[in-house]
Amino acid sequence: MSESDVEPLVRGGYRCLLCDVRVPNSPSLNDHLKGKKHQKLLSVRSCRKSQQEKSLFVSGFRKGTSNLEITDYFQNFGTVANVIMDKDKGLYAIIEMADTKQVEKVLSITQHCMNGQKLRVKHKENKEFKYIPKQKQNPGKKLIDFEELTQALCQAVDVDEQMKQLLQLFELTESETMLRKLIVSLLQEVFLEFFPSCRILPFGSSVNAFGIHGCDMDLFLDLENTKAFQANARSKVETEEVNGIKQDTPSETQSEDSILSDIDLGTSTTAEVLELVATVLQKCVPGVHKVQAVTTARLPVVKFIHKESGLQGDISINNRLAVRNTQFLQLCASLDQRVRPLVYTVRYWAKQKQLAGNPFGGGPLMNNYAVTLLVVFFLQNRIPPVLPTVNHLKELADEDDQCIIDGWDCTFPSNHSKIEPSSNSEGLCELLAEFYKFYSQFDFAGTVISLSEGKVHLVTDFIGSESETNLRLGPINIQDPFELSHNVSGNINERTGQKFKRQLDEAFKYCRSLQYQRKSNKGKIWGIVRLFQPLNSTDCSPAHSPELDYSSVNELNHGGNVFTIPFKLSCLSEQTREKLHGSSDFREIWFNEVCHAVLYVMETVLKCSCTCIEGSNVQTDDIKISNFGENRNDNEDNTALKRKHLVEEISETSSTKKARIETVQYRREVTWHCAVWSRVWVGRRKMRRQLHFRTSKPDANTDVAINSLEVEEKVTEGILQQEECGDKSSPLIMFTLCALLVGGNEDTRAMIRVTPIQHTTLFTEFFHFLESFVPKMTEKCFEKSD
Repeated sequence: MSESDVEPLVRGGYRCLLCDVRVPNSPSLNDHLKGKKHQKLLSVRSCRKSQQEKSLFVSGFRKGTSNLEITDYFQNFGTVANVIMDKDKGLYAIIEMADTKQVEKVLSITQHCMNGQKLRVKHKENKEFKYIPKQKQNPGKKLIDFEELTQALCQAVDVDEQMKQLLQLFELTESETMLRKLIVSLLQEVFLEFFPSCRILPFGSSVNAFGIHGCDMDLFLDLENTKAFQANARSKVETEEVNGIKQDTPSETQSEDSILSDIDLGTSTTAEVLELVATVLQKCVPGVHKVQAVTTARLPVVKFIHKESGLQGDISINNRLAVRNTQFLQLCASLDQRVRPLVYTVRYWAKQKQLAGNPFGGGPLMNNYAVTLLVVFFLQNRIPPVLPTVNHLKELADEDDQCIIDGWDCTFPSNHSKIEPSSNSEGLCELLAEFYKFYSQFDFAGTVISLSEGKVHLVTDFIGSESETNLRLGPINIQDPFELSHNVSGNINERTGQKFKRQLDEAFKYCRSLQYQRKSNKGKIWGIVRLFQPLNSTDCSPAHSPELDYSSVNELNHGGNVFTIPFKLSCLSEQTREKLHGSSDFREIWFNEVCHAVLYVMETVLKCSCTCIEGSNVQTDDIKISNFGENRNDNEDNTALKRKHLVEEISETSSTKKARIETVQYRREVTWHCAVWSRVWVGRRKMRRQLHFRTSKPDANTDVAINSLEVEEKVTEGILQQEECGDKSSPLIMFTLCALLVGGNEDTRAMIRVTPIQHTTLFTEFFHFLESFVPKMTEKCFEKSD
């Protein structure tokens, strides 16, 4: 027994590293060392070591070469004890000789040739003997179900202990981590034979300190050194040919069976290289099956499954930045012990609320990397900070730490002792509650999160042709710490963004309650457990508008019916984007556009009468603007509206009206008195069919595309013509329409409150029509603005 087999434990007792067994004291240790299990493993290790010393790794022979042919050749140098071929008897074999002297005799020959093929012969790589108990070999340990988790966490003393216990229940065990290392080691050994000097580098959840039971293995095959090896070998051959030197034997990259003889790594496409990688995996790596090259994905990979453990893995060749991102997360986890339990808690919450992880396969959800970066950014913004910014880390780095990948500066210090520990003393309970508060008051749509600087940038800094980074913007924008042109949450849609915001609001409200802060004395669930309750079916589909927190918007705290028009960059025309680019007051510019669009929809599309109430934040450049001012008596009150004759309404073109109203500048809050004279919300679908309009299709007579705004305007005109004979001396409904700009400490949006001057059943019907029709038509106005 080696002394290195026994490790004393900090809390007393010993651990046998060979058997992976812990014992409480010295007598128990002596009993274990004399026991059958330990003695058997000592014998197995000694046997394996002897076999390794007498073994050779051989490749380069023709595919289909038999075990007997290889045995006959190597018997010329001594007794062959055993020959182990790869699973398809294809490209390599392990030869065990009778003793080490015969191995040295084989290796003394500089060139081996068999059946006309050059063989590559070397010592079999010495690997440290590791014992993995059978019961621990399967890493596919199922995650604890919610009922078991509830029972375990509710027994904790406080929320801090709950979060630490959650970490222990979900993190990878030592045996799971060891198995992943062994698989990487196996792949490294095999791939070195076919791609000299290559490296297999794990990244992602398996190694970033945030892995869970059964998580996939993400692997990066680094072929840079292999490309250099291949280029040098070919250059050498070309030089010898120019000098008239004839080669008796082909070089390593030219032998008929060499995998590099069929491909030039420097010029081959990613798909071609991955097909080659898939071939090596399928034919040469034992214990691997269901190999599939997925070359059409956004990030092409080769997928495989480790048969014995059930582990799924992906191998990519163009993902070096992901390896660096993994090292960055490892650094964050090592800097403060609160990082890991906080990340595990938030990620499990996001999974349970169907915001991340894609548990049911529905819709574009946030990935775990994006959720983790949200936690890191939050910790960067605590006072004092828990984690440093990326730019600060770059300042602490040495010259040896400089790292440029694909043109991006990925530098941070390798010596963690240079980073001062945080002076922040907040507990996990408080940090989690503050996390939900921080993001429930966050303007996701109007800002871009920068972990490099630890602050947000206005989203308008990233639009327009002059933007330095071509960042794909969406409902939530999280800039990668190093690849600044990558939005790690760029895949999510508006629906997921609204859902995420709503769940943040709900979590923040709960974290202010005593049920979160104190353990229940009545056996009820408490603390973080209530945060993890899965969504029911009604929660899966967000409503037309996100839930409103009226306490944060006093202006809308007086009742009324409210809908919202969210800030969506994807809906804005290039002309509007150019207006917003680089503007510090982009919200007011956008709000002005929204107000014009809403007024256009109400007046031009729906033929309502609208007039702006005095005292609203409106600038008219000394021009009196009123869409119906010519038909009002000067002595009438603002609420006394008169309707134009139908012919006047229809004859006045949309472009004329729009040109007149665009001279007005709306700011922050605007209120109009409005009146609707006919049931323009009834029978629109039927009228649309009667008029035979097809949105965005050319008109048969004019060959001009008719957009949906014009279609809806014609539909309204058709309804008005049908009802022309009715009594129109007074409006059906009179109401006020108030538009309010919200943003900065919450998502940028325009909140529209519609309040009837006299409540009727018709108003209820009309409002339900408006809350879906107006936001949709407003988006169409933005598209038409070009």
